[in-house]
Amino acid sequence: MSATNEEVAVSATQEASQQPLTNSHLETGAIPVVQEKTAHLGLIFAALMLSMLLSSLNQTVLSTALPTIVGELNGVEHMSWVITAFILTSTIMMPVYGKLGDIFGRKPLLMFAIIMFLTGSVIGALSPDMNLLIFARAIQGIGGGGLMILSQAIIADVVPARERGKYMGVMGGVFAFSSVAGPLLGGWLTEGPGWRWAFWMNVPLAIIAFVACVTLLHIHKPVHETRPKIDYLGMVLIAIATASIVLMATWGGNQYEWSSPEILGLIAAAVIAAALFVWVESKAANPIIPLALFKNKNFNLTTVAGLVTGISMFGAIGYMPTYLQMVTGFGPSQAGLLMIPMMASLLIVSVFVGRYVSASGRYKKVMIAGSIVTALGLYLLSTLHADAPVWLICAYLGVMGIGLGASMQLLTLVAQNSFHISMVGTATAGQNYFRQVGATLGSAVVGSVFASRLKDFLSERLPQSAGGGGEHAGSSLTPALVNSLPDQLKDIVIGAYNEALVPLFFWLVPVMLIGIIALFFVYEKPLATKIERG
Repeated sequence: MSATNEEVAVSATQEASQQPLTNSHLETGAIPVVQEKTAHLGLIFAALMLSMLLSSLNQTVLSTALPTIVGELNGVEHMSWVITAFILTSTIMMPVYGKLGDIFGRKPLLMFAIIMFLTGSVIGALSPDMNLLIFARAIQGIGGGGLMILSQAIIADVVPARERGKYMGVMGGVFAFSSVAGPLLGGWLTEGPGWRWAFWMNVPLAIIAFVACVTLLHIHKPVHETRPKIDYLGMVLIAIATASIVLMATWGGNQYEWSSPEILGLIAAAVIAAALFVWVESKAANPIIPLALFKNKNFNLTTVAGLVTGISMFGAIGYMPTYLQMVTGFGPSQAGLLMIPMMASLLIVSVFVGRYVSASGRYKKVMIAGSIVTALGLYLLSTLHADAPVWLICAYLGVMGIGLGASMQLLTLVAQNSFHISMVGTATAGQNYFRQVGATLGSAVVGSVFASRLKDFLSERLPQSAGGGGEHAGSSLTPALVNSLPDQLKDIVIGAYNEALVPLFFWLVPVMLIGIIALFFVYEKPLATKIERG
């Protein structure tokens, strides 16, 4: 935005803010909407959507390509690190980008994030071995964490909270799209031009996003009388705590037993680093996650709700494609397509809810209703049987998508609306950080319990000749192999998969109830109709 345009926009909002509110406004909460005009807002939003898409797609695009990648690069023992490296660095960087964006402005940081993501993509595409590929994914994650956080925060720089709902709703749809499109795109590229194109495709998209950022983004840049101090020690401690949590969740129950010295050591490291982090933040001049955030009731409540939503969402959907392949007999691509009802309902509801919130200014009841529907979706999934028709599974996934679409992005909106624009990036990053940690924990814990229960069931029920009765019972079973088994053995395996996973969805319902209860205590603060500077 040019200086002239910004002056006009500020003048207009100041004049509107001086108009008195009527009794009807106060009674209904229908505060008149005042819009700040931003040049090329549609193009800016498209560029931010592209940035978010780059990050969210790359969390899942390699999942279907991994078997081919590790076979070609001879690195099966390092397979999990291709995914973990990206998640780890992007999670660590979220609060860093949030805070530095508030201090120095978000445009230069977004440009840096795009360059890092582009660099990681090129290195990944050219990687001759697994070590360099994992390094490339870590570099991608450093950029990806910024793309995710800064895109959401920049919307707060150019759109008032009252109008932001419809934009946040569309952004929520990006996650829905990428969670289905990522694995499908990765599979198609692997079978077609090759898995390296999962990296090469990022190059033109990142260049477009970078050019759009340079030419279109003219946003407010903070001005400081003295050079701000950067909380380097806080960054190091949160990195240690986050790395310990992510590695504990990734390795626990898989590479190491939960009671192993390695996992117990990671838990101890996470606790100690977190305790030191809190102490350091209480003393820092510019803490990376200010403890003042946690003095705000709405931030605390929506962060708790976001954390449990992350646990429930990723704990549930993370293993549904595997379940669908084993129980229905569909291949990987078809199983991915069966997730579309959930993602389509999430996308549609997210967009409609965003528009409703922008028009009405009401959001509390919508968030509560969405969380209740999400819990209902989990309960419905927990009632599935091995012989349930495919349409019923898709319908239950659709219910869960409706709930997530009605609540997930509003949590970020409420957190942003609770703070001055100078802390919006920090608040956005803080909430997304805890949601990402919840997603990692939910996926890991559910996966570990699922694998343990499955091994026990197969060990008890399968005869020795079919892979049962041993420590690695059923470990070599694939969807194709299960489909080729005699009906009696096939029914045993399918029944074991169903009983190992489906009850876990019911266990997630009480977790969602914690979030629902938290949202009941949210204060429905009117959404800001202008962007307060200074």
